[in-house]
Amino acid sequence: MTTMSPASSLDLAQARFNMIEQQVRPWDVLDRRVLDLLDRVPRERFLPEGLQALAYSDVELPVAPGHLMLAPRVQARLIQDLDLQPQDTVLEIGTGTGYMTALLSQLAAKVVSVEVSSALAVTARANLQSFGALNAEVRNADACAEDFAACRDGAPWNAIVLTGSVAAVPAALLDLLAPGGRLIAITGEEPVMRATVTTRQPDGSFSVEQPWDAVAPRLKGFPEMPAFHF
Repeated sequence: MTTMSPASSLDLAQARFNMIEQQVRPWDVLDRRVLDLLDRVPRERFLPEGLQALAYSDVELPVAPGHLMLAPRVQARLIQDLDLQPQDTVLEIGTGTGYMTALLSQLAAKVVSVEVSSALAVTARANLQSFGALNAEVRNADACAEDFAACRDGAPWNAIVLTGSVAAVPAALLDLLAPGGRLIAITGEEPVMRATVTTRQPDGSFSVEQPWDAVAPRLKGFPEMPAFHF
């Protein structure tokens, strides 16, 4: 990790403040816990060398070939809408470099994150260890393989978050939620995608809300909806 000069550290601190005030708050992220978290967790430490100066820009950032880190406002809104509690266990699908994992780890009892890229899994583990997220575990696996086998150890989960978009949430993944558990994902097809919050009710049924629009890159391995033919 490149050592920041005092001047660049000050620049990043100002950029972090601007991100919270100009990007995140206007997106209806008003939960004080989430805002404080964004200020405490240095996003630049989770980016490849050469991208640190863009850490707080309102854009998706490439962290590996074919893998993007979501824009900060989208990450913040996903976390806010999960409404995590200190006793919660969380499943994250799509670790990337571990930034979202680090954020989640500060609000929950345990986070298990599944990453399909072996190189990113190694990077994320190192980043999380350096950050001190001792309650976060990274599993290198295809989350969708064998009916979500890599996601079953630790289930049922109080919360599940997908860090990219999917056509629809598979029923087998919803089955891993505990009663009262929430799953949040960005679903649909470009150009129309929506944040989808699915809650498992005590009787085993599911309620669904779609509170906001966002377009996000696809998560690898999830099935696409079949094309409609006239």
